[in-house]
Amino acid sequence: METFTIAFFILAFLILLSAFRVLREYERGVIFTLGRFYKVKGPGLIIVIPILQQMVRVGLRTIVWDIPTQDLITRDNVSVKVNAVLYFRVLDPEKSVINVEDFMEATGQLAQTTLRSVLGQHELDELLAERERLNVDVQKILDAQTDNWGIKVSNVEIKHVDLDESMIRAIAKQAEAERIRRAKVIHAMGESEASAKLVEAAAQLAQQPESMQLRYLQTLTEIASENSSTIVFPLPVDILETFKKMLGR
Repeated sequence: METFTIAFFILAFLILLSAFRVLREYERGVIFTLGRFYKVKGPGLIIVIPILQQMVRVGLRTIVWDIPTQDLITRDNVSVKVNAVLYFRVLDPEKSVINVEDFMEATGQLAQTTLRSVLGQHELDELLAERERLNVDVQKILDAQTDNWGIKVSNVEIKHVDLDESMIRAIAKQAEAERIRRAKVIHAMGESEASAKLVEAAAQLAQQPESMQLRYLQTLTEIASENSSTIVFPLPVDILETFKKMLGR
């Protein structure tokens, strides 16, 4: 009889001891009573009635999930491989347990399909140059779709965009052609501005013939300063006309 009593007290003590649970600051316990949702408890020391109640432990810290490399085709029919990083956390422990079987797996699968869907609607140039805007677009879509699961998607970051070797060469040729085009445009603009200035200078010199003679003499001075023993220069007709007028006077 005494042995039975001791065993009973030991069993009762173990059952009572198992009723106490300790939850950390970043943890919550979703309590079910006979299969029905009761409440969310924690953090700290909580009591879960054995047999009658069950607890599902849920973490509230931000989860960093590496989205596997996804093969996709952009809107301009370029095949690329993209991988990204997903940052999310549980805001509502009740929804994360009741509304979805495995919120980790569900969020990860949804992130993969959403990444392929959103990036496939853009061209390659946008994918390479506008990552920040695409990150925001993917994040907003994921956050809206996971709200019913009690999940908050805080950020999505595209890590790498891998291209085929042939596509890399094509992009390099395109960039080189663009640089050549810009150089030609700048050269043409310079020629246009220079010709406009020459026309303006010619019109100004035509109004004052004396200034033309001064410009001619200045050119001769510059030629004479060079290390050359022989100088050949044309004789402008305007100078002869000037001399004739002087002789006539």
